[in-house]
Amino acid sequence: MAFTSMMGARVTRREDPRLITGRSTYVDDVKLAGMTYAAFARSPFAHARIVRVDVSAAQAAPGVLAVFTADDLRDVGDVPTAPQIEGLKVPKHPPLARGRVAHVGEPVVAVVASTPEEANDAAELVDVEYEELPAVVDLERALKGAPYVHDEFGTNVAYTMEVNSGDVEAAFANAAVTVSERLLNQRVAPVSIEPRGMVAHWEPGPAHLTLWSSTQIPHLLRTQMALALKVPEQRVRTIAPDVGGGFGSKLDVYAEEITAAFASRALGRPVKYVETRSESFMSTVHGRDQIDFIDVAAQRDGRITGLKVEILANLGAYHQLLTPAIPTLTLLMVPGAYDLQSVSVKLHGLFTTEAPTDAYRGAGRPEATFLIERAIDLVAAKLALDPAEVRRRNLIRKEQFPYASAMGLTYDSGDYHAALEKALRIAGYDTLRKEQARARDEGRLFGIGLSSYVEVCGMGPSSALPAPGWGSATVRVEPTGGVTVMTGASPHGQGEETTFAQMVAERLGVPIDDVVVLHGDSAVVQYGIGTFGSRSTAVDGAALYNALETVREKALKIAAHQMEANVGDLEFKNGKISVKGNPEKSMSTAEVAFAAFRGVNLPADVEPGLEATRRFEPPNFVYPFGTHVCVVEIERATGAVKVVKYVAVDDCGNVINPMIVEGQVHGGIAQGLAQALYEEIVYDENGQLATGSLLQYTVPHANQVPNYELDRTVTPTDVNPMGIKGVGEAGTIGATPAVVNAVVDALAPFGVVNVDMPCKPERIWRIVNGHDGKANGKAAVS
Repeated sequence: MAFTSMMGARVTRREDPRLITGRSTYVDDVKLAGMTYAAFARSPFAHARIVRVDVSAAQAAPGVLAVFTADDLRDVGDVPTAPQIEGLKVPKHPPLARGRVAHVGEPVVAVVASTPEEANDAAELVDVEYEELPAVVDLERALKGAPYVHDEFGTNVAYTMEVNSGDVEAAFANAAVTVSERLLNQRVAPVSIEPRGMVAHWEPGPAHLTLWSSTQIPHLLRTQMALALKVPEQRVRTIAPDVGGGFGSKLDVYAEEITAAFASRALGRPVKYVETRSESFMSTVHGRDQIDFIDVAAQRDGRITGLKVEILANLGAYHQLLTPAIPTLTLLMVPGAYDLQSVSVKLHGLFTTEAPTDAYRGAGRPEATFLIERAIDLVAAKLALDPAEVRRRNLIRKEQFPYASAMGLTYDSGDYHAALEKALRIAGYDTLRKEQARARDEGRLFGIGLSSYVEVCGMGPSSALPAPGWGSATVRVEPTGGVTVMTGASPHGQGEETTFAQMVAERLGVPIDDVVVLHGDSAVVQYGIGTFGSRSTAVDGAALYNALETVREKALKIAAHQMEANVGDLEFKNGKISVKGNPEKSMSTAEVAFAAFRGVNLPADVEPGLEATRRFEPPNFVYPFGTHVCVVEIERATGAVKVVKYVAVDDCGNVINPMIVEGQVHGGIAQGLAQALYEEIVYDENGQLATGSLLQYTVPHANQVPNYELDRTVTPTDVNPMGIKGVGEAGTIGATPAVVNAVVDALAPFGVVNVDMPCKPERIWRIVNGHDGKANGKAAVS
């Protein structure tokens, strides 16, 4: 295949054959001589003092090799957190609970045994005496005061952040109408198909730790493990093998990883731990969980002139790696895709006696999109205007880019109206509204929902992040002409083994099958920041592009010398470096690579070998956008919501592989729809997890997800040399408000202007049958 055809080609994912035939290697597939297995005794209480820990029965159990408590790990560092927010309160977070527990499932004791069964049996023999304390599970009460999760702070507020722009008070004083609402963005679980797992192997001779982990950030994990264990970083190797989904939940350093590594060092044997699904629900980070209070000021024509938002963000009991930072992304993206300059946002990050929250697909941006998209529909309902028209009148115009938002961000590029109009056209919006009128005449509950979103991603400039934001890549052309890429990204479903190979094939003119992409092993790959925030291609891909350019320049220089030509007279064409106008005088990439390897007849200023390592520091984030249209019909008898049509028009800039882009959007919509209709983590008033397994936590089946009609617009960015934006989170960000807006639209004949997620059948049935006065109430207006 000629290299000019690779950008935009629908190349089948090269990683899929091993994944779908069971030939992948996941953490639990790692088998080492002398392997031992860890299990954890976890807190059954949401909040309690630890009075006494008796491990004698566990120590005496068959097969037990060691039992560890917090006292054993007293010299080990806490579970790390990265954000540096002014005034942030950071509670102690030891890998094993010391003195008290603050959520159900917090690890208290670790047991290591010869088999997983023996370890689990022994963990059940651990006897811990607790003095139960009041649970803190209500965000609004947590904001007001006691009881406190961490008494040492005398408050449940971990931090407060406020941003004000424009003249908000004047906007409200002069508004024709105002609308207020309380919006719930419920807590959800990531539910990766592969739970978290790790194998720690300490080798006493070289004093070296190897840690296999189901992680999104192998190099950052290495750094943090070295710090926690006080081991020189060069004596730590981390490996992320194939990872069965992450969605942000594996963008963390967990207590179990630190404990397993400590146990391996203590025993001199490898230690494996793979969590159960129930443990995952209890101890892996959750996502979302906000209450957002919005007040909107608007003119009669639907133009929004002012916006006030107060965000209550549930951080859970402790800070994981990025816990406090996630809600700040909500704050930054509150205005969404709209030209709003008078905006006031106050954010409270709150402790509760629940599992920590952290990144989950979209990470703060879905929450922002949900609140502003609901706000648009609330204004439309108040003024009896078409929601599409209210969007048209408020969207940022194409000529305003680069656009300085009220929150201090600079949106790179966009044509938001084009995406909106294309989505409406594909959906047949005008026809749908006529069909809705007929359906209502027939007593059917038919709703149409829109969502015009923009997200901040391509994380991102180092100066704007709590961790480095650059990307890295190495390109090595082997002596026989094949190409090895080592990327600092850590793909786990994003498809970079394919798209990065496409980039190589295009820039170097080699067959794609001659390209290997390596990642995830700190002993093989140069330091990389990992995969999260839709950054892999926009940032690490940019580093790869620059590395390819460096290799091309060197290859041209070597070829020019070999062929006694000027560099300016050469071109890459059809897999060869040839003299312009004289294609017979040429060298293949493989021939140039061998000449570079041989080291004979090279230019005087050129070193042997054909290899380059580059890093890319992005000057800004990137801002993908789009419009989604969702059509639902509600069954009166049961309250069940059926999605009958779903159209998504997304813009992620230039596209390397449309098939992979569409796959990312498919998965994202499924997760966004799932939050809107099905998924919800529930804690009772005592902080007990009521949705601790897949029997209680509703993940949609394939037949509950509709067919999608996908299209895109293309608005390149100038933030990276490829003009590419991220797409991994776009579907999730756009989907949730589109679905909820459709449900609310279907229920409009009942006077409903808001429904809390998830829009479960029983909740909808109560509204339809007049049993939920609160849900039937109109939004507060003035």
